[in-house]
Amino acid sequence: MPSKDRDAGGERERCITGIEGIDHILNGGIPRGNTVLVAGSVGTGKTSICIEFLVHGALEGENSLYLSVTEPTAKLLKNVIPFDFFDDRLTKQGRLRFVDLPHLYEKLGIDKAEFTFDEVKLLVDTIAGLVDEHEVRRFVLDSITSVNYRLKDPELIRDFLLRLETILSSKGCTSLLVSEMGSMGEALPRGGVEEAIADGVIVTGNLERRGDLLRTLQVVKMRGTSHSRAKYVLDLTTGGVLLVPLLKGGSVAGGA
Repeated sequence: MPSKDRDAGGERERCITGIEGIDHILNGGIPRGNTVLVAGSVGTGKTSICIEFLVHGALEGENSLYLSVTEPTAKLLKNVIPFDFFDDRLTKQGRLRFVDLPHLYEKLGIDKAEFTFDEVKLLVDTIAGLVDEHEVRRFVLDSITSVNYRLKDPELIRDFLLRLETILSSKGCTSLLVSEMGSMGEALPRGGVEEAIADGVIVTGNLERRGDLLRTLQVVKMRGTSHSRAKYVLDLTTGGVLLVPLLKGGSVAGGA
């Protein structure tokens, strides 16, 4: 069944993220086949959200792939909060795969500062090949910003994103693309290209409250489902990502 078709009841099939708060906000999960931008500044939980999304998928038998651009996989896994539910067998069995994109650049002979149109197509085709080869159902690219640094022309950025989204969706793959924002910036990057093309946008950020810096999360867009646009406080724990509603005035539900 095409990834964005509706089932017999008229509802889109859902990809349950396994992150209870996000699934609640989205009324059951991300519509299957959607490409979602996860945008936020450094240290706001983007990578933890993405890895938990993949781990839960792998635990449910969905092959999951993480493409890391900004740091080697070994370092990445050491720095992420160790989830209680993570099972090493997931990687050994091939359910959960991590690939360092710079190694892929080198293998393809495109390890340089700026990509051409043909090299963009080659990169997307190679990613599509990995998705096919490993029958990937959940995909993360961390980060799309790092790839875009090599795409100086806005039209190349648009072409890359459209090609990637179209191919992943056609394969029934639900995808999260991480996008970096400035430490204090509220605006999304690149003049609106990424968020205009993506099916969904989840924004993470920081909020100062009584001298503490709280992480926040807000779903500002998600095609294929109704959803809350409220802002939530995000907490990273070994039990997974937790979300608590942020009440008007900046107080936290159930807290001081």
